[in-house]
This record gives sequence, structure tokens and C-alpha cells, in this order.
Amino acid sequence: MIPAGGDKAFYENYAKEEKYFSSQEYKDKKKRELSGKRKLPHPKVMSYPVAVSPDEINGSRLLIKCFEYIPPRTAVKHGFQTRRATENFKDAKGVKQKKGEFIKNKDKTLRSFKYATGMDNRGASDQFQNASHLYYIELPIPQDVNDSNTVTWGDNSLNMFQLAGLTAAQDFFEGKSIDEISTLMMDPFLDEMYGKDNNFRQQLSATIAGKAFGADGSNIRPNTILGRATGEILNSNLELLFDSVNLRSFPFSITFSPRNQKEALRVKQIIRALKSSMAAKKGRDSVTGEPKSGQGGIFLKAPDVFHLKYLHNGKEHPFLNSFKHCALTGMTVNYTNAGTFASYSDGTPISIQMNLTFKELNPIYQEDYEKFDDDSSGVGF
Repeated sequence: MIPAGGDKAFYENYAKEEKYFSSQEYKDKKKRELSGKRKLPHPKVMSYPVAVSPDEINGSRLLIKCFEYIPPRTAVKHGFQTRRATENFKDAKGVKQKKGEFIKNKDKTLRSFKYATGMDNRGASDQFQNASHLYYIELPIPQDVNDSNTVTWGDNSLNMFQLAGLTAAQDFFEGKSIDEISTLMMDPFLDEMYGKDNNFRQQLSATIAGKAFGADGSNIRPNTILGRATGEILNSNLELLFDSVNLRSFPFSITFSPRNQKEALRVKQIIRALKSSMAAKKGRDSVTGEPKSGQGGIFLKAPDVFHLKYLHNGKEHPFLNSFKHCALTGMTVNYTNAGTFASYSDGTPISIQMNLTFKELNPIYQEDYEKFDDDSSGVGF
């Protein structure tokens, strides 16, 4: 019933809203929102061009699958073993155990004890083996396709005294003054070890002198003193040693030239989806299900990650490289790819260039190549 003088349209709309908010449809909608399920403001499958020609279908394509980030996991791996009792005792369950015999359960079966066997170190890429993707994008293969694998090796040198310092010499000289070391140098042991005619005592004196001056702030290197005193320097034992692994980056440049309104919408959806997925997440309110306001809470969630794959005739490419899961670390969009801003009547630019930079979450290891053989796809990672 509408009150006298009331707006009929207002009260009719109010009644509809009341009915909707009390309906099962609304309750199910709120339940889905509070469950944390992602709402995607774009299709789950996006392909450009929208209407591909037979040549494009049978040609090479770039597939980009998006996943919600799963952090790496490190845990202790356990095994089980039996044990013998070291003495007679009654365990917590009241079972009597005899010294020298296997520890048993109440039903006389052997008891198993858990022990650590190693570490289960799973990188972020390993966590996505059975994960379902949020959406995927299929694009023409970029013009510039390449991969670059690198590791870091570095120069490393240790002279004789540094090497000795890693073993017994460090303890030998520790806490002693220059005078004490000089006294130790007169020990006959040096003559027995290096011979009386050897100039080792002079070399050692020059080295210690260089260290002493260096401590005084004059920055005289031991090799300088040695070179002046004996015409020799300490052997640096220079070697190239493995230092670290590196993560690979992949830059891609994609050009969009929408041919109709439907294709213009698809380009817009692809750009928006990638921008959204590479952004950090503030999270949602646990009560209302709405996005947290302002700058968010105490923590921010990681952006989404991606898995890239080259396709040929709709299947995995038979030659090009493979990828581990990647983060989208950079994205630039040039809306004036034609050299000046030009658009269709609806405002869509006639040529758009999208530059993406992906970086793999984990390094490449030799064991990753074991799954490839002569009959498998591609050159590996």
C-alpha cells in the first residue's frame, strides 16, 4: 500500500528491492562473494584477432595463462623407522619395553618412529602443477622471439695466508700481537719446515709488515712490501668460481589493429585483464566481501602470475623454447603506434602497441631438461 502523497514509482521500486534482498538469489550471490571467488570483469578466454583466418589458426601463436599466485613451500621430509630400546622402561601408553628389543605397540606390532630425511624445497613454479587457471589469452606470435640463459661466475682469489687462515693458521695467529708473531717466527720449526736457505722467513716478515702498516691507515698492501723486499708477491690462486643462478626475462611487443567494434572491445579486455592481474591486491573485507578501502589492511597480496607457451597448429610448438611460470613485471601501452593519435568514430585508436616484460619465478636447472628428448617438443627452456 502506497502512503497518501507518496511517489508511486519510488515505493514500487522500493518493494522490488526489498523482495530481491530477501530472495534466495541475493543470498546465493552474497555467499559467492564472501567465499572469495574471483569475479573477472572480462571473458575467461580471449583471443586476438577475434575472427582468425585459416593461416592464423594453423600458424604460430602465443598462449598466456593467468594463475593466482601460490607462494613457495619449504618443509622437512620425514621417513619412518623402527628402534630398539636402550633400557627397560614403560612407555606413556603403559607398554613395557625390554632393553635390546624392538619397541612395540600394545598389540605387539613394531612401532614406527618418524625422522627427518631432508628438505622439500618447492619453488613457486612447482606449486602450479595442478592449479586451474583464471583465464587465458591467445595472441599472434611476436615478431622478436628469443631466449637468453645466463649464470653468474666470478673471479675469486686467496693467497697462501688466506688459505691457511681458513684452517690452522687462523687459530695459530688469533689474539696475538705483532711482537708475539715476530717471536714465533724465530721458532726453529720454520727452519725445519722450509729450510735455512729458504727466504720464507723474509717473505713472512714483509707480509706481516704490510698488514701492520695497513692497520695503521697507510693502506700499504702486503704485495707492495713483498715486491720491494724480495721481488715476489703472494700467489693469489686466482680462479673463476660459480657464484649464482639468474632469472630469465622475456620482453614481448604486440601490435593491435582492431578491425571492428567487437575486436576493439576484445583488445580493451585483454589490456585491462593484464593490467589488473599484474597489480597487487588489497584483499576483501571478511564481513561484507567488498574490497578493502583506502590503502588496504596490514598486508598486500601478490599479483597474479602467468604461464607462457608457444603454439603451432594449436599444439605445443615443436621447436621454440619453453617457459617456467612468470610474473608480469612491466607493461607499457602506446596508443599512438601510428605516429600520431588517430581513432575510429567510437574513440578506439587505430593502432596500439603493447609491450610486456615477463620474468620467471624460478631459475632453470640442469634437471629441468631431463623431461625433454628427441621426440619431445622444443629446445627446452
